[in-house]
Amino acid sequence: MNKARRKQLEDLIEQLGTIKDGIEAVMDEEQEAFDNMPEGLQNSERGDAMQENIDNLQSAIDSLESDVIDYVQQVIDA
Repeated sequence: MNKARRKQLEDLIEQLGTIKDGIEAVMDEEQEAFDNMPEGLQNSERGDAMQENIDNLQSAIDSLESDVIDYVQQVIDA
C-alpha cells in the first residue's frame, strides 16, 4: 500500500473515532434519561425500549472498535 492510501485510511480511522465518540455521547444521554426515570417507568414498555436502544448503541460502539477500526488498522500496519 502506498503512502497516500495509508494516509487516507488513517484519516478514515480518525473519522470513525469521532463517530464512535458521538454514538457514545448519545448512549450516555439515553442511559442518564433511563436512570432518571421512576422505577415504574423503567420497567414499562418505554423503559424496555430505552434499554434496548442503549444495548444496540453499545453494540455499535463495540463493532466499530473491535471490527471496523481494527481491520482497517491491520491494513495500515501491513
